[in-house]
Amino acid sequence: MITVKGAVIREPHGRFLLEELYLAEPCGKEVVVRLAGTGICHTDLLARDQGFPFRLPAVLGHEGAGVVEQIGPDVRKVRPGDRVVLSFAYCETCPSCAAGRPVYCAEAMQLNLTGLRPGGEAAFRDVNGAPVFGNFFGQSSFCTHSLTSESNLTRVNTDVPLELLGPLGCGIQTGAGTVLNVLKPRSGASIAIFGVGPVGLAAVMAARVAGCATIIAIDLLQERLDMALEVGATHAIRAASEGLGKQVLAIAKGGLDCSIDCAGRPEVLRKAVDLLAPGGSCALVGVADRGAEVSLGMGSLLNGRSVRGVMEGDSVPEQFIPQLVELWRAGRLPFDRYVRYFDLEDINEAVAACEAGQVLKAILRPGTRNH
Repeated sequence: MITVKGAVIREPHGRFLLEELYLAEPCGKEVVVRLAGTGICHTDLLARDQGFPFRLPAVLGHEGAGVVEQIGPDVRKVRPGDRVVLSFAYCETCPSCAAGRPVYCAEAMQLNLTGLRPGGEAAFRDVNGAPVFGNFFGQSSFCTHSLTSESNLTRVNTDVPLELLGPLGCGIQTGAGTVLNVLKPRSGASIAIFGVGPVGLAAVMAARVAGCATIIAIDLLQERLDMALEVGATHAIRAASEGLGKQVLAIAKGGLDCSIDCAGRPEVLRKAVDLLAPGGSCALVGVADRGAEVSLGMGSLLNGRSVRGVMEGDSVPEQFIPQLVELWRAGRLPFDRYVRYFDLEDINEAVAACEAGQVLKAILRPGTRNH
């Protein structure tokens, strides 16, 4: 067993408790990664609050980056010392994985959301020997170390700041991938992004990369809209303002070529579809409440409009994350502008700042107090 420190959630809506834990040794294709930085994502907080079921007590976190420390006997892709970004887990062999769509893996629920290793055991034990569930998105990276699998890992070069890169494994690849891998707007197209938190901002930046001429950011918070304008939006509209639809259509005359719902709310998705031009496409990436339903006009859809659900930007992380790193290096994906770092010990302060809208993307770094 490896002695680590992790932020443990022991009850729904509870505080993260920094605890000494024992991490299992890697076996098979498992890898131990010493973490340099882990982003906080809205999905972590949904799991904390049991917005979808995940076993407690648990270590969450799924936007990690770090250095490989140990490998299991069957690992071939990485070795100790490699710098890696962690992403979601997938089986590599099911029809979806074989078709290059690992995010829709047939074993995704088992590998990402049961809290157990592939062999059925918990990754962590507390000081009393009781199990603490892990393997959240194959990571559980709110910790000094993660027990993950080699399929989760993408190697990165030594000349990029490793502590910054964790969000590429989820939020950034979700927003950017939705634009670049799924919607694929033509140069000069119009697009509206409903909700410009970290995922929506990544979509804004990717829309600029794709050559969209009209990029409309829509959000309730002025701070987010201001940041969207900084990183590539051509227009910003307060979501609560009157005549939202008329404002959008005054900018994108004839309707939008593309739209993205990052809010995951039925009324937002309906608006994002209704504002499409004939032949336009809407992508849903926001995580909706369980059981949420939406009503769409069938006549509107018959006019060539389409709606597509997207997870993780339809990305193959090992291929897409290096592309994102290069876009960042070229100054075309400047997500570092809205990042704020916190020590792992200060995770509750970081969460509160995110929930209050004071921080767009918080990244936790294991501080010297951990060692």
